[in-house]
Amino acid sequence: MSAGMKVGAVIITMGNRPDELRALLDSVAKQDGDPVQVVVVGNGSPVPDVPDGVKTVELPENLGIPGGRNVGIEAFGPGGRDVDILLFLDDDGLLAHTDTAELCRKAFAEDPALGIISFRIADPDTGVTQRRHVPRLRASDPMRSSRVTTFLGGANAVRTQVFAEVGGLPDEFFYAHEETDLAWRALDAGWMIDYRSDMVLYHPTTAPSRHAVYHRMVARNRVWLARRNLPALLVPVYLGVWLLLTLLRRPSGPALKAWFGGFKEGWSSPCGPRRPMKWRTVWRLTRLGRPPVI
Repeated sequence: MSAGMKVGAVIITMGNRPDELRALLDSVAKQDGDPVQVVVVGNGSPVPDVPDGVKTVELPENLGIPGGRNVGIEAFGPGGRDVDILLFLDDDGLLAHTDTAELCRKAFAEDPALGIISFRIADPDTGVTQRRHVPRLRASDPMRSSRVTTFLGGANAVRTQVFAEVGGLPDEFFYAHEETDLAWRALDAGWMIDYRSDMVLYHPTTAPSRHAVYHRMVARNRVWLARRNLPALLVPVYLGVWLLLTLLRRPSGPALKAWFGGFKEGWSSPCGPRRPMKWRTVWRLTRLGRPPVI
């Protein structure tokens, strides 16, 4: 059954890491089983030289991470329907093993309710997986696979039927929390998400705050995430908890100023369509260990 599942890969690039991109493409080409079809999206930049057979799309402007990935999805037909599974990989990552695509085929074939798989991200030199890269609250053991409630944006696989049912990533988010928005919509539609420690993407250890817009985008999109997806009663609870957590982390003055600016922007700007999740989805998230207030 898994042998018949077609796999594609979407990679977005700013064109500034040609060597890393080529290494990633080589690791995709080495996957066991049927070849993985690949689309590289130049997000407001030309695409560096790529091997024959790799499709490229060059966008005239940077649409952000979700916008660029959505263009990649559509390159495989509406909602990605020309393939059964899409891998989303950071352009400076590297698939550590040659069996990742086959493991994805097997996982989706054996579990019809499985909609999304989150890979483990490990540093290529140390093998260490950062705590923030384990998408659950109990993250001390990155080698433990489990059901989860969200996934890692640059190291995952999605059954394309999910996009057909719930739509793509939220373009307007540009950067930050777009994965959780899709995850919540998928869970609300009845799909499940797995974190798999045996599916590994090598990626250099980084801090998300390296991006200049990090604090503003994180705060703004956190508000949008709640406004779009949570029952009205949970919106102030969720955002209140995150406000408290942010203050407890004691960010610098400029970072806190940017965060509060983003928080205000999240309330004053359009967030896209509101589709609050069902209360049974709230209970499912709670049973999976992450109620949607944290």
